[in-house]
Amino acid sequence: MSRMNRIVIYPQDVALITGRSDRYGRMIIKRIKVDLEKEDHHLVTIKEFSEHMGIEIALIESVIFG
Repeated sequence: MSRMNRIVIYPQDVALITGRSDRYGRMIIKRIKVDLEKEDHHLVTIKEFSEHMGIEIALIESVIFG
């Protein structure tokens, strides 16, 4: 069985990608939710993060999934 990649990004992922703190990751995700008019319980996808930050999805996935 092949491994399924997730589509949601978490603050820890943002911290890993940017080299900043988890708190910074939470702030970025909150900012993306505000910009996209999402509610607090909605999740942010890797694609949405990629578009917001201007980073290619392949680079993001290589950091998160190794």
